[in-house]
Amino acid sequence: MAAQPDSNIPNIMRQGRVTPWLYLLPALVVMATFILYPGLNTLYLSLRSDAGTGWAGAECAAGAPCWGIFENYRYALTSDIMRQAFLNNLKWILFMVSGTVLLGLTIATLADRVKYEPLAKAVIFLPMAISFVGAGVIWKFVYDFGSGRAQIGLLNALVQAFGGRPVSWLTEPQLNTYMLVIVGVWMWTGFCMTILAAALKSVSTEILEAARVDGAGEWQVFAQIMVPQILPTITVVVTTMVINVLKIFDIVYVMTGGNYGTEVIANRMYIEMYTSFNTGRAAAIAIVLIAVIVPVMIINIRRFREQEAQR
Repeated sequence: MAAQPDSNIPNIMRQGRVTPWLYLLPALVVMATFILYPGLNTLYLSLRSDAGTGWAGAECAAGAPCWGIFENYRYALTSDIMRQAFLNNLKWILFMVSGTVLLGLTIATLADRVKYEPLAKAVIFLPMAISFVGAGVIWKFVYDFGSGRAQIGLLNALVQAFGGRPVSWLTEPQLNTYMLVIVGVWMWTGFCMTILAAALKSVSTEILEAARVDGAGEWQVFAQIMVPQILPTITVVVTTMVINVLKIFDIVYVMTGGNYGTEVIANRMYIEMYTSFNTGRAAAIAIVLIAVIVPVMIINIRRFREQEAQR
């Protein structure tokens, strides 16, 4: 006698398809509410006029450059102040990312060879416990410049003590962006050091000892064995720092307000939104910033997946 098909199989299969979505539903609701909707609304606002009463470009003067409905993007991509912001963000990426990663890797390598390793790492990591606003205030005192009065800024006091002339570090266009980058390096080196130190701990000691027995010097061991072994981690740290630098805001806002040629993308977006009340321009800058960050995030995610696949 032939076995009768189980009438519950379709229900079981249907339940197997629906149940995973029920688990995902809370996360999907949160993402739709706090990520998807704000993103789509920002895109919509970027195509509207500053007052939000019509589409962008409707009030363009005759004969003036105009991108029509994308007029706000013309400002975000071609205006002089935004060109300055893009250039400064590029400086931040080049100098802060390289500075934090190189210093973090150097400190992680050297601290691993001393008895007071935990103390050394704690001191380097300590600035991460300070808020960006707090760090900006601290370093603003360090860079303080007093014209015609005693120098209360630590840096200028040292310069003066060695016979030099005090410098207005935050108002000199040739210097100020780099002085702000130093603050960022001071804050984020501890983060890079911690991640890279953990990666260095995972390098096989047997391989290192075998290389030393074969006559390899310490620099060769570091450059030819340790760095290649932790290269995926270095890539993740670099891409993470690039994302952080592209969003840099607090340090610039607190220390210079974007003045004296220190403007960055996120600070310009804030000024357009809350100072100039140009909602359309601010939204366009936000979309441009997202468009710049997303490719870096994709690279980071791919690296994470590659690392997981290797385990």
